[in-house]
Amino acid sequence: MGHPLTETVAAIVAAHRAGTMTPAQTVARSYQRIRDYNDPAVFISLRDEKAAIAEAEALSAKDGGALPLLGVPVAVKDNIDALGLATTAACPAFSYSPAQDSTAVARLRAAGAIIIGKTNLDQFATGLVGVRSPYGIPVNPIRADLVPGGSSSGSGVAVSAGLVPLALGTDTAGSGRVPAMLNNIVGLKPSLGLISTAGLVPACRTLDCISIFSLTVDDAMTALAAMAGPDGADPFSRSRPLGEISAFPGQLRLGVPRKGQLIFFGDTASEKAYGEALERWTSLGATLVEFDLEPFYETARLLYEGPWVAERYLVIRNLLASSPDSIHPVTREITAAGARLTAADTFSSLYRLQGLRRIAERTFANLDAIVLPTAPTAYSTAQVLANPIELNSRLGTYTNFVNLLDLCGLALPAAMRPDGIPFGITLLAPAGHDAQLASIGRAFHADTKLKMGAKGLTQPPLAAPSTSLVGDEIAIAVVGAHLSGMALNGELQALNGRLLEAATTAPDYKLYALDTTPPKPGMLRVNAGTGTAIKLELWALSAAAFGKFVAAIPPPMSIGTLRLADGRDVKGFMVEPIAAEGARDISTFGGWRAFVAEKAAV
Repeated sequence: MGHPLTETVAAIVAAHRAGTMTPAQTVARSYQRIRDYNDPAVFISLRDEKAAIAEAEALSAKDGGALPLLGVPVAVKDNIDALGLATTAACPAFSYSPAQDSTAVARLRAAGAIIIGKTNLDQFATGLVGVRSPYGIPVNPIRADLVPGGSSSGSGVAVSAGLVPLALGTDTAGSGRVPAMLNNIVGLKPSLGLISTAGLVPACRTLDCISIFSLTVDDAMTALAAMAGPDGADPFSRSRPLGEISAFPGQLRLGVPRKGQLIFFGDTASEKAYGEALERWTSLGATLVEFDLEPFYETARLLYEGPWVAERYLVIRNLLASSPDSIHPVTREITAAGARLTAADTFSSLYRLQGLRRIAERTFANLDAIVLPTAPTAYSTAQVLANPIELNSRLGTYTNFVNLLDLCGLALPAAMRPDGIPFGITLLAPAGHDAQLASIGRAFHADTKLKMGAKGLTQPPLAAPSTSLVGDEIAIAVVGAHLSGMALNGELQALNGRLLEAATTAPDYKLYALDTTPPKPGMLRVNAGTGTAIKLELWALSAAAFGKFVAAIPPPMSIGTLRLADGRDVKGFMVEPIAAEGARDISTFGGWRAFVAEKAAV
């Protein structure tokens, strides 16, 4: 088993830094577990153990203390290049030896990770089931009769079964999320272009992203931070700051589909588990807001009924022509349809997609995220083999539209059903909100107190998010409409602001309700000790974002220096004294949120 305290990435790195375990011991442990687990369908190829241990020993020899993934064993889905191992995409006839690491793998190695091997997948990453591979079907370690989920089947199983603490998958239509649910682990599907896809065998180049499987959200974010960033070798990569994990927001607005819009295909246990997950969000302080899911369903239909199948066809058209029998029959049937699409079909779908993207943008305008089942139900391998295309398609009900709409996603374990089938939820938000999803998702996962993966491991206590500033960040105190969940909070989010903490001023201030649109308070400094302590939030902004933010502040607001209750001085919102004349003094409420709540109740 190994000690449960050294199972997560964070715990492994801590043990390596403290010297209580060496990277070589951890890597050897992974190989031993793979042998003991004895499921040949999880990995397509394994790296030579001696070479991996030698690399781990070299890490210990030099000062690897600063490496974020020091000695962490990682499995890589076999459609992502790793030097020294063939890339097969689960098709022996397609196999090739890459000349270099994919950018993602190179960045993991630079962060101290040790690549162990290449994992099995639905051939050419086409499928959400994990049964479409000539290398066999990995056994689901939670319940052996269930499909492992796909297309990243081997990666999901490897993390759940404790063979490695971290694995790369890919996600075009849900392949980084469905296996996370079915294996009771975390699946992080980053914003498109955040992790370079250079060195990835494409499924749909415009939609593909490399995804992450781990036991905890924090582990996934550590890996994401190591891999994120623009790459000249990938024309689809985008330069966007990732941001840090921040405090759970004081007010959280989560979108849930309107009554009657969710489909569970008759699975009442899944439906019940989703309802209980929503109750958990409410108990954590979230406000649930209904939205229309229909445009999202329409987008999902575009993925397989529209021209994106032609992208899959492009990847394997030569093989289809020269050696059709070398392709899995189901993959062949789905992909061949891509040859029949016309340029007119493509433009027609692109126009419709653009309209649907605008609708999605409006949906998210007043929401922090939406929360959906990761998949509506779960199927056994026998059921999927008997009805391969329809059941596969059902598993993608809540995943197929995500990349088309340029959203980021975080799949989280939510419950273990009475029948032993895992149920999960996925948080979705517009691209660029990866860190915000992680910040709220980690709190939900911890609150479930679920065991991690298939080995019954207890979740570690949540580390407090860093309240210290990183790099050139500047802290700004907000007291009104910029508070989390309030009307102008989106301005901070758009600048990649990070909530540091809730705090209170020294009792040296008065708060007034100003006559503005949207409604805002004005805070005025008075003689020390003669005012009220006012509740506020501290947000971190990069120096450039801080400058942009301050430049846009309209009069009578200004930025001054505030004194907090603990004696710290921070930059924050003040009001010009003249604007407070005649305005209602609301200091007794102790903060804007309490005043707004009372007004709403009247």
